[in-house]
Amino acid sequence: MLENHELNIFVNVAETMSFTEAAKRLHISQPAVSMQISNLENRLNTVLFDRSGRNIRPTEAADVLLPMAREMLNYATHIEEAMASLQGTLRGHLQIACSTSAGKYILPHLIARFRELHPHVRATVSVCAPGAAIERVCDGRSQLGILSSEAGCREVEYRHFYTDHVVLIAPRSHPWARQESIAPEELIDQPFILGAEIAGTRRVMQAGLLEHGIRVHDLNVVMELGNAEAIESAVEAGIGIAFISRLVAQRCIVAGYVAEVPVKGLHLERELFMIQNSRRAQTRVQAAFWEYSRAEDNLLLVKKAQQNRVNLGLVVG
Repeated sequence: MLENHELNIFVNVAETMSFTEAAKRLHISQPAVSMQISNLENRLNTVLFDRSGRNIRPTEAADVLLPMAREMLNYATHIEEAMASLQGTLRGHLQIACSTSAGKYILPHLIARFRELHPHVRATVSVCAPGAAIERVCDGRSQLGILSSEAGCREVEYRHFYTDHVVLIAPRSHPWARQESIAPEELIDQPFILGAEIAGTRRVMQAGLLEHGIRVHDLNVVMELGNAEAIESAVEAGIGIAFISRLVAQRCIVAGYVAEVPVKGLHLERELFMIQNSRRAQTRVQAAFWEYSRAEDNLLLVKKAQQNRVNLGLVVG
């Protein structure tokens, strides 16, 4: 009979493509991982990983087993949570994939309040690209996802999560820091910092500027950076100006490290969505958080998130 701990080790090896990395994830020794994989291969009478080169590669058998192993582990989670519910306790592991900077600042506060009600719930927030977030939700590695755009996937159920405001920030020493507003055309000659092409903030910025006849190649781009925190730091260092989520920039704006600069006729917003796989049975923890995050009272948490960045002991991986 297959055992869950063997399947869990197999799934971690398949995801990391490394016995060593899987061992680190699971906090066990690398020889223990190798032994459990060998035991599983003997039990199934098949080879799961090709070990002939420097790197391991999954065999066809591993590709077939992986989704079924994930499903079996999910069902085991359902059983544990169902049994805990008989004692009136919500217990389990909430796994969320997040592809937005704004989402990263909202989720800790939302999860903290949720855990006040359900202290036996553990949370893991995996920060990744939008495509990877959807993939994690579809294959069951994450129960929920936070995205800044909808994607055409029949398996995924979307609902509105938050409206994010995208604002222009400049170094505090910049002349614009003392102006009430600027005209869109004034952006063209300024040193400009861009986010990654796949970033939702950049897409919203491009669409907004295009309405004023300004394209990205019209801007004086001096730097491109991969995440919002790095952009904020570059602006604070005086390298240039940038458009960024107000939620991400709020701490530095309030502290006076950077200035928010209104642009006439430019009001940039992007919608964030929470997603789940409609074809997979919800865990009790997942269903509870899905409903909890819809409560109107939790909109107040966004204001708190804009003013405070707190360490809530989340596992980010």
